[in-house]
Amino acid sequence: MIGKDSGVMKAWEATMRKTHAVAKKRANSIFGTISLAQVTEEEDNQDDYEEEDENENEVFEVYLEEKVLPNGDYYTGEWANNFPHGLGKYLWTDGCMYVGDWYKGKTKGKGRFSWPSGATYEGEFKGGYMCGTGTYTGCSGETYKGHWELNLKQGHGFKSYANGDWFDGEWKRGLQDGEGRYEWKDESHYMGEWRNGSICGKGSFVWANGNKFEGFWEDGVPKGNGIFRWADGSSYEGNFSKDGKEPNGTYHPSESEEGEDHSNWDPQELYSELSGYLVCPGDKVQVMPSQKRLAVWRSTKTGESAKNRRMSVDGRVSIGLDRTADRLQTLDGGESDGSAKTPTMGSDLEEDLTALRVEDPAENLAQLQPLKAPKKSKRQGETICKGHKNYELMLNLQLGLRHSIARPAPTASLDLKPAAFDPKEKVWTRFPPEGSKYTPPHPSCDFKWKDYCPVVFRTLRKLFMVDPADYMLSLCGNDALRELSSPGKSGSFFYLTNDDKYMIKTMKKAEVKVLLRLLPSYYNHFRDYKNTLLTKYYGLHCVKLNGPIQKKVRFIIMGNLFCSEFITHRRYDLKGSSLGRTSDKPETEISETTILKDLDLNFIFQLEKSNFEEFCRQVDLDCEILEQEGVMDYSLLVGIYFKDISPDGEIIPIQSQTPAGDLENEGTPDTTSEAKDEPPSDPSSVKLGVNMPARVERTVRRSGCELQLIGEPIGEFYNVSLTFGIIDILQDYDISKKLEHAYKSIQYDPTSISAVDPIQYSRRFRDFILRVFTENS
Repeated sequence: MIGKDSGVMKAWEATMRKTHAVAKKRANSIFGTISLAQVTEEEDNQDDYEEEDENENEVFEVYLEEKVLPNGDYYTGEWANNFPHGLGKYLWTDGCMYVGDWYKGKTKGKGRFSWPSGATYEGEFKGGYMCGTGTYTGCSGETYKGHWELNLKQGHGFKSYANGDWFDGEWKRGLQDGEGRYEWKDESHYMGEWRNGSICGKGSFVWANGNKFEGFWEDGVPKGNGIFRWADGSSYEGNFSKDGKEPNGTYHPSESEEGEDHSNWDPQELYSELSGYLVCPGDKVQVMPSQKRLAVWRSTKTGESAKNRRMSVDGRVSIGLDRTADRLQTLDGGESDGSAKTPTMGSDLEEDLTALRVEDPAENLAQLQPLKAPKKSKRQGETICKGHKNYELMLNLQLGLRHSIARPAPTASLDLKPAAFDPKEKVWTRFPPEGSKYTPPHPSCDFKWKDYCPVVFRTLRKLFMVDPADYMLSLCGNDALRELSSPGKSGSFFYLTNDDKYMIKTMKKAEVKVLLRLLPSYYNHFRDYKNTLLTKYYGLHCVKLNGPIQKKVRFIIMGNLFCSEFITHRRYDLKGSSLGRTSDKPETEISETTILKDLDLNFIFQLEKSNFEEFCRQVDLDCEILEQEGVMDYSLLVGIYFKDISPDGEIIPIQSQTPAGDLENEGTPDTTSEAKDEPPSDPSSVKLGVNMPARVERTVRRSGCELQLIGEPIGEFYNVSLTFGIIDILQDYDISKKLEHAYKSIQYDPTSISAVDPIQYSRRFRDFILRVFTENS
C-alpha cells in the first residue's frame, strides 16, 4: 500500500511541476517581453533550453522499438511517450534518412541526415533544423563546414565547390555576407566584404599572375575609387565604373627599369579580365530536414473520428488545427519481421489510416475540372453622390487635396533635409464655408485640413513621375469617388478614383505613426531601388471637423495595383501563413474582384531567368527594410491575366509540344472578346511586377491535406501576365499583435498564425514567396 501511494504521489508531483512550468511560461509570454512560441533564432534556442529545464526531472520509460508505419516510413531505435526519444533511425519512403539523437519526437543533438541524391549533413540539430556546427556534403561533391541556423549557413564557415573554388568567411541566411575570402581554382582570389552572396564593399582581387585591384565593389564588379596594380609595380588609380562614364584616373609608372609601359591601359579592360571569375552558385537542397514529417494521428476522448495529422521533425503538428483537447499518438503498425500490418482498432482508426495513404496527385487528374474564367463583376464600389452618408467627407477631401496640390512650392531637390521628415512637419488649413483669403467658399461644413510632411510626399510624387495636373484631375475632377462596399478587416474604408488610378484608405492614428516613423527609410528605399515592390504612397492627410464633434479622419493616398487595361482574372493575397487563410468561396462564386488567399492558391508562378533573379533580389531587399522597421502582417498581392481563353470561357492550357523557353510566343491567340492588346513582350520594356509575361503551372493538394500551403504540380501550364506588389506595410508588432499571437498559440500551431514577430514574419514570407515563384526552366 505504501509503495502504491508513493507512486501516486510521485506522479501527482511530476504533473504539478509540469503544469506550473507551462503556466509560468504562458504568463510570461502574455505579460512579459517574450511572446509565446515565437520562433526567432534567439528565442527558439532559448525555448529548447527552457524545455529541457522544465522536464529535467521528468521520468521517461525508454525502450527499443521498431515500427513500419502505414504510409511506408520505417523507424528503429529508442522510444518514449509515443515519440522517438534517444538514439534512433527514421527512413522516409522517398529515401531520406535521419540517424541520430531525438528528443520527444524532435531531431535534437548530433545526427546525420541523408538525401536520396547522395547528399548528407552531419552535425548538430535543434528543433528539427540544422542548427549549430555541421558539415554538408552535396551530391556533386561540394562541402560546407561551419555554423548553421534554421537550415541556413549563418556565421563563419568554409565551403569548397565542385569546380575547385572555395570560400572561407562569414555567412548570413545562406549567403556570403561580411568578410570573406573566395579563391578560384587557378588560385586567383578575392578578399574583402560581401553582401547577399555578391562581392560588395571594400576588397581586393589578386590574379594568379600577380596583378591586383584594391577598391570598392558593387554587385560583383568594381565601382567607385580603386587602384589597379600590375605585378611590375606600376599602377592606375581612379574612379571605376562598368558603364565607362566619367573616366577619371592617374597612371603611375613602375620605379623599376624593367617595368612595362601601361599608360595606354583602358580601365574597361579590368571588367573583361574579371568576366571569367564568377561566384559558383552551389547545389540547391530540394527539401530540408525540418520539412520532413513523422507519421502520427490524432484521437479524441469522445470517440469522434479523428482528423489525420502529420508531424514535422521539429515537433510541430500540421498547421491550423485546434490542438487543445486532443493528444498525439504514433501509428502502430510493425511486426517483428518488419512487415506492415493494418491495426484493427475500430472503423474510426481505419478511416484515419486510409486518409494517411500517400497519394499521387496524378490519380486525381481525371477528376479535375478545366479552369474557367471567373464571372464578370460589376464595377467596384458605390458612387458617392449627394445624399450619401460620406458625401460631405468626399467634398472635404477634394477641397483639401485641390488646395494642397495647387499650393505653390519651390522646386524640391531629391536630397531632402532631415527636417522634412520630422513628424511635426505638418500644415493646418481652415476651410470655413464662406471661404477665406486662401480657401474658396464651399457647400460643406467648417473643417480643418492637415498635410503631413508635404515636402516629402511632393518629392515622392516627383520620384514616381506623377504629373501634378493629372494627379489633381484624378482625385478632384468632376467625377465622384467610389466607396468600396465593405470596409477592410482592419476597419478602414477604401475609396477609388473614377479612373481607378488611386485608392484612398482611412487610417488609424497608430498606422499614421508607423508611416511617419519609417518615412525616411521608405523614401531612401524608393530612391535606391526603382523596382521595389512596396506600395506607393502619394500623400498623407487629415480632415478635422469643427464644432462639438471634433471628428478626425486620417487617410493615405496610394496607387491602385490593378489599374490596367488588362483584365485581372484571379487575385491572390499571399502571406505564407495558413490559419484562416482561405476565402471559403466555391469556384462558381469567384469573380474578377474576389480576393483569394494562401490556401486557395492552385498555381506556381514561373518567370524568365532574368526576371526571376531580379524578383528574388527585390523581395529580399524589401523584406529586409520591413524587418528592420519592425513591420509585419504585410502580403504580396498577385493578379493573373490569362492570355488564352476560349469563347465559352474555358482557360486554354499550353500544348505539351510547345517549347518551354519562349514565354512571349507561347500558346494560342487569345480568343476572348474582351481582350485587348497583349502586354509588352519586349524584355527591355518589362517592369518588375507590372503586366509581366510569365506562365503558371496548376497544382493540386493531396486528399486529406487541405492545409497544405503549396499543392503538387501536375504539369498543366498556362500563358499569363502577372501584376504584383507588397501591400499593408503599416502594421507594427504592437501589444495587440503580441497578445493575439499569445492567445492563438495556445489553440493553434504558432507557425500557422499571421501575427508573429517581424523577424520570423519576414523569414516565413520570403521563404513562401520564393517557393511559389520559380524560374522557368
